[in-house]
Amino acid sequence: MTLGTDTIDEPTPVLPEVPPLLPTGATRPQLSVPQPDHADRLPRRNVAGKEPAFWWLGVHGGAGETSLARLNKNTKPAGHHWPVTAAGSVVVLVARSNIPGLRAARLAATEWASRSLPRIQVAGLVVMADAPGRLPKDIRDFSRLVGGGVPHMWHFPWVDAWRYGHDIAAKDLPKEASTTLEQVHLAVTATAGLTAQ
Repeated sequence: MTLGTDTIDEPTPVLPEVPPLLPTGATRPQLSVPQPDHADRLPRRNVAGKEPAFWWLGVHGGAGETSLARLNKNTKPAGHHWPVTAAGSVVVLVARSNIPGLRAARLAATEWASRSLPRIQVAGLVVMADAPGRLPKDIRDFSRLVGGGVPHMWHFPWVDAWRYGHDIAAKDLPKEASTTLEQVHLAVTATAGLTAQ
């Protein structure tokens, strides 16, 4: 601030450190969780070749795994299958923000928690908006319940261009969507580090 010819130095604001991304749900499979019925499990597929940074696993048709994979060439859609690789895989579950989508996510989280997928690590769940606007309270509450079964859960906002089948570059996403993707990448990096130990 300047007063006449004298200047007063204002103190530099202290910026808080960015806290580490702490898990909000289960971080590993559990001893007491039974597998879902065979009909409720996702199929598995052996995958060879170059491993992506991580897989987007849509837990039902139309979840959005392909749209998310197009935003980052270092990731791949899992094609609604658990990707089984020799080295192990890091997976982010993807579901729509409706009751059927969240039920499918709960089944996938339960399957992972049952210890039946020894070389697969789930980093979290992305809940893709199924419509513009705020989620109804019942769906918000159910998504929180489902999110407790995985290390992290994120809500991805509505992207109108996808409704019309248009691709969109990551740089053109809404701020909330970009922030969500950054958080996903932080969680995946942490999960991959734990898997490597």
